[in-house]
Amino acid sequence: MNKDSKIVVTGAAGFIGSCLTGFLNEKGYNRLILVDDFTEPEKMQNLEGKQYEEKIEREDFFEWLAEHKPAIDFIFHIGARTDTTEFDYSVHQHLNVEYSQKIWNYCTANNVPVVYASSAATYGNGEEGYNDDHAVVYALKPLNPYGVSKNEFDKWALEQTTHPPFWAGLKFFNVYGPNEYHKGRMASVIWHSFKQINQSGKVKLFKSHKEGFKDGQQLRDFVYVKDVLKICYWLMEQFEKNSGAVASGLYNLGTGKARSFEDLAKSTFRGLDKEPVIEFIDMPEDIRDKYQYFTEANMQKLRDAGYKDEFYSLENGVDDYVRNYLVKGNYY
Repeated sequence: MNKDSKIVVTGAAGFIGSCLTGFLNEKGYNRLILVDDFTEPEKMQNLEGKQYEEKIEREDFFEWLAEHKPAIDFIFHIGARTDTTEFDYSVHQHLNVEYSQKIWNYCTANNVPVVYASSAATYGNGEEGYNDDHAVVYALKPLNPYGVSKNEFDKWALEQTTHPPFWAGLKFFNVYGPNEYHKGRMASVIWHSFKQINQSGKVKLFKSHKEGFKDGQQLRDFVYVKDVLKICYWLMEQFEKNSGAVASGLYNLGTGKARSFEDLAKSTFRGLDKEPVIEFIDMPEDIRDKYQYFTEANMQKLRDAGYKDEFYSLENGVDDYVRNYLVKGNYY
């Protein structure tokens, strides 16, 4: 690996993929091959100012690889159908399972290391905890087709007898940050809170529909996208410098500390130097029985692998996002 290395980023026009593209540019990597559905104009601002060598439509990518036979050095497979309200499993099967299998098989055949996006949605209600132990994967019961598809690929990956020289499936918890402006309903509560505060001066949060949780006290592990980028890059560096030092496998990617939606909303108000005004509303029925009330990543596995950096606190991450991106309309 060097600054002339060719790195593929799938999902490159999306939230995390576009931020990762910018982060790699900052580190001096410009020979990037970006893969996504580039027909969605609302996502294209995410790539403004980014440096890359090729931009390949998602469904043309494997044909392009076969024709051009580029010497790929690393793949970040971030692309996926991430809409948890999409209940047509065939959509998730195609993009999150079959497409990922093709990425894996290419990497295996061509000796290319890969980091791919899994999800904390695989953990469902958390009956089995939030431990990235391979032994627990088959016992997990995701709550929606998106989570099912992510877990199906994780299981498939663990079953393979042939694999890339290094692979890591990152179980993203609740990632927030710049470049999610296009996501609409699926954007973070911070983005929605910012919009609501500007429009009405208050934030609407879901009431609790589960015993033991007060309104606004649903707990999630919120992780700032800048920490996600650092960990993705760190894994690539470890392969480059210390091949074999970090074991291939599934890794949680959260902060290890669950926080409430009320904390998140209050942090958004603080980023705007406003006093919090919060109203609680009924949760839509289409997601009510598929809603995670608690997630908290066990981060010990990544720590044991050697990752030492501290994570943004919720307050610091939200403050940076609000003041330096949302208020100014900036992209990463």
